Amino acid sequence: MTRFGRIVLFPILALCAAATGPVAAAPFSIPGLSQPSTCRGVEGQSAAFGGRRTFLIDGEALTAIKAAREPAVREAIADLTVRADRALARKAGSVVDKTRLPPSGDRHDYTSLAPYWWPDPKTPNGPYVRRDGEVNPERSTDAFDREALGRMVSDADTLGLAYFYTGEPRYAGKAASIVRAWFLDPATRMNSNMDFAQAVPGRERGRPEGVLDSSGFMQVIDAVGLIAPSGALTAAETKRLEAWFSDYVDWMLTSRNGRGEQAAKNNHGLWYDAQLIQFALFARRADIAEKTILAFPQARIAAQFDPSGALPAELARTRSFHYSLYALNPAFDVAKLATCFGYDLWNYSDPEGRSLRKATDLVAGYRGARERWPHPERAWPEAELEALLTRADDAWGPGSYPRAAAGPTLLRTRPRPTRP
Repeated sequence: MTRFGRIVLFPILALCAAATGPVAAAPFSIPGLSQPSTCRGVEGQSAAFGGRRTFLIDGEALTAIKAAREPAVREAIADLTVRADRALARKAGSVVDKTRLPPSGDRHDYTSLAPYWWPDPKTPNGPYVRRDGEVNPERSTDAFDREALGRMVSDADTLGLAYFYTGEPRYAGKAASIVRAWFLDPATRMNSNMDFAQAVPGRERGRPEGVLDSSGFMQVIDAVGLIAPSGALTAAETKRLEAWFSDYVDWMLTSRNGRGEQAAKNNHGLWYDAQLIQFALFARRADIAEKTILAFPQARIAAQFDPSGALPAELARTRSFHYSLYALNPAFDVAKLATCFGYDLWNYSDPEGRSLRKATDLVAGYRGARERWPHPERAWPEAELEALLTRADDAWGPGSYPRAAAGPTLLRTRPRPTRP
């Protein structure tokens, strides 16, 4: 066993077999967790979820929701199918659709503009200048790939869920075509790098921060798992997709931008770890995923969390509460993915008391009390807080963080009673 601070983490027996074959499918309990994990290393939840190899989507929850068909759930499914039908009508996007050629000259290289950088009014043709919290709308034009990536992720996620809840083959087929266009088709596929992501004109052709742009691929991987029973993606195509992500994992570990993002000591570092773990799991590289999980308490919690529960690097931002939540979400992802190896990060605490639970308690204390938040915040992110606390209530047990699940949330997690 491996010891993190005061908490002993319990690995699954015979975990070393995960890289070459599935771990035994019987559920196991991790001490301290309210729900047993059904994730089994690189096989994800496939054994307990009808062959659907998901990692972050909870198969047991979705199965229970689908079986219950409560009125609110039926309404949410109806709304989901409306959005899925819209996705059916859209052309599958790709990185070759952009109008501006990347610095490499290869249209298959992803490019995007850093969100908070703007032309300098004092020097219109000079280097861009930073305005924290203010997104430059130029970022969303078809000169870059960011909007196309966002649509691809949203459509794949919507169609994957719609296929699961309705069984309609055309939703799976469209999701598969979206994945092919972005990752597999030689004519349109993205090169497996983020060398030119979040560029700053006049300063940098691409930055480590650009690795954050690929975080949406986490949803795509689970969408691929959701459509697996349809056969819309063939076994050979799935292997090629795994190979694409294996190449991207190598890029994350060895490139200048990848290494720079790994060294980040704010939300970017947390998102880097969450991506690397899930991508490595999907690519069947269990050693990389487990190594990142085992390093997480020292590399992230000790370095980025305060014993009070605050995340100091996020408090310096103009949207400090938003970024505190934004940093906790990938930390939650890492804790969820850690259960695939039998590790309990949800209840980990270091000798000074730094923990996910304490950080969650801190932000939960400002629910309905935005006026008490003592740091800068441009726009109070109430919906983001409720979404995070819904995840927290799942992690630490019913009633830990009473919530009101509504709309799309109802299709991802079982609702529980809210506080009177």
